[in-house]
Amino acid sequence: MEALFIFIVKSSSLIALFYFAYFFLLRKETFFNSSRWFLLAGLVTSVVLPLVVYTKVVWIDPVPVSVSSYTTAANFQYVSNFHPQTAEKESFEINWNLVSLVIYGIGFAAFMIKFGIDFYSLNSVLKGRKIEQQADFKFVDVNENIAPFSYFDYIVYNSSMYSEKELESILEHEKVHSDQHHTVDVIISRIFCILFWFNPIIWLYKKAILQNLEFIADSEAAKKISDKKAYQYTLLKITTHETCVAITNHFYQSLIKKRIVMLNKNQSKKWNYWKYYAVLPVLALFVLSFQIKTIAQEKKELREKAALTSKNQDPEVIKITKSTTDQELKDLTAKLKTDHNINLEISNIKRNKNNELTSIKIRVVKDNGKVQIIEMNSTEALKDCSVVINTDENGSKSVSLVTADQIEHPIVIKRDVAIRDTNDSADENDDDAIAPIAPIAPAAPAFPAGLIPPSPVDMSKMPKAPIAPKNINDKAAWSKFEKDMAEFDKKMKVIEPQLTAYGDQIEAIMAEREAIYEKQMAKYEVAMQKFNFDMEKYSRDVEIRYGLDSKDYEKSMKQYEKDMKQYELDMKQHEKDMKQHAKDMKQHEKDMKEWEKENRKS
Repeated sequence: MEALFIFIVKSSSLIALFYFAYFFLLRKETFFNSSRWFLLAGLVTSVVLPLVVYTKVVWIDPVPVSVSSYTTAANFQYVSNFHPQTAEKESFEINWNLVSLVIYGIGFAAFMIKFGIDFYSLNSVLKGRKIEQQADFKFVDVNENIAPFSYFDYIVYNSSMYSEKELESILEHEKVHSDQHHTVDVIISRIFCILFWFNPIIWLYKKAILQNLEFIADSEAAKKISDKKAYQYTLLKITTHETCVAITNHFYQSLIKKRIVMLNKNQSKKWNYWKYYAVLPVLALFVLSFQIKTIAQEKKELREKAALTSKNQDPEVIKITKSTTDQELKDLTAKLKTDHNINLEISNIKRNKNNELTSIKIRVVKDNGKVQIIEMNSTEALKDCSVVINTDENGSKSVSLVTADQIEHPIVIKRDVAIRDTNDSADENDDDAIAPIAPIAPAAPAFPAGLIPPSPVDMSKMPKAPIAPKNINDKAAWSKFEKDMAEFDKKMKVIEPQLTAYGDQIEAIMAEREAIYEKQMAKYEVAMQKFNFDMEKYSRDVEIRYGLDSKDYEKSMKQYEKDMKQYELDMKQHEKDMKQHAKDMKQHEKDMKEWEKENRKS
């Protein structure tokens, strides 16, 4: 569940990155086809890049392993029965992960149903119609008052509503949509809106894709039409049609003002192509910050050296699981006898209805006559454990039973095994022994704080766009509209650079803070891995020196618990910092939406 949420957050962030790059850098350029592939590449990258993870190995110095020898005196047996306590009933808590998944599922299902309804509506329009095949296009002339649209190689229109020249402009426009397979872009953007329906950026992203497709069709159609001004009047006439079919390319899709401006705009200079690659450094930063997994690993040479300096030889580990069979247990006793001259007897074997071990008793008789008995009893299936054979520098061998997470550094758990031999126990008052020193937990970094600069433009004082005359034949009104539009464009040209610079400033500030914080967090996580490793060694050293029941061991455990609580607090602070960061970004998005709203009004 957590992995799914992380994937959604990363994908949403990448979608936002490509959208803002398009909005601030590419939206006003006339490289429409390049912008089309840029926007599609953004969608593909948003789902592929979060799945690519690079593993980084951090080499650390190993710690020599020391395992104490636990035995009993001859003919003296000590058995500790292990009975797990019944867990207390947990208080009712809301599973927010499940709640979030349910909400997402409801939204996903609703938009999928809407998607299916749109396909059904489209099929209703095309079903039973007379189709006229011309070259690669299928023309469908309908009687309904709907806006002309294309769907793959289908071009649907109502010829009775337009003059011959107007119909020519419309068909040339729709042929571009059909010939360049723009329906694929529409469907892909719609699918992403279903998958990320909760993300407002994806809806703006879809709008940008559809709008750019209209720019492409307008640009290509205008090259084939002699009267460019008549084509623009046709655009205005189509605005009176309110009925549109979803998941298709409409002749009237984006704002008419923007399409007319783009038709009359000069071609962008080729050196502006650099803007398409401006997103690459941010993608590289994303990979370095979120897609590199750090793993701590001991250096091989130093690990071998540590093994040579250890008093005891490396222990031999033989794993026993809850599903180990009786025959495998017999093979284990034969192996210990053959390889180590250890007489091991296994008895009191009990299993549940699933044939899983619930009880086992191990009796070891060594060549020196000493006896060791290990017994575990439970009402449930036993956890995975291992028989560990330790050989000290004198050749004396001992057997211990450890849990699965202790196999890397085997220790003997006192509640499960025989008591320690007094001849081998450490002297707690031995002044020559060096007392273990507890490691200090590292402190978590804080997210860089700072104020967000205010917007340089008061959105309430934005210039208002003039309204086009309803009568397209009123030349005087159109002349006044064109003058007002020129004045409006002049005012917008003064304001837009300020907003663009402000957006770039906010992105740069937040990117710098994120980079600093993630770098500090990466170092902190590595430091915590080393701290946990050192703390495990410290606990083993204290247990070996003082025993499980000593005050020093209890003190070390309390210190460890205290450090872990501090670590949890640090993680909560980390979540709080990230929420504040998300809040700042939402405010920034809100400002951008206000700007977009004003532009949409224009």
